[in-house]
Amino acid sequence: MNKTELIDAIAKNADLSKAAAGRALDAAVTAVQQALKKGNMVTLVGFGTFYVGKRAARNGRNPQTGATIKIKAAKVPKFRAGKSLKDALN
Repeated sequence: MNKTELIDAIAKNADLSKAAAGRALDAAVTAVQQALKKGNMVTLVGFGTFYVGKRAARNGRNPQTGATIKIKAAKVPKFRAGKSLKDALN
């Protein structure tokens, strides 16, 4: 499912126009991004939790030359599925 299909599904299920559904989806994504940027977790009960993980610095290899390179530490977004979502899939 891509963003357009998700907007269509939201519009249909929430009885909204596609434009309003698109704005609502954009607002939700922006709110999650801003919370994660501040270091907060976003928990949607029954769906899951978005949080920021840390990836340590490490050495890697350039696939073209085989030379060793240093990869910097990074913060990465992560998602842990909630029980209801897991149960819905099984």
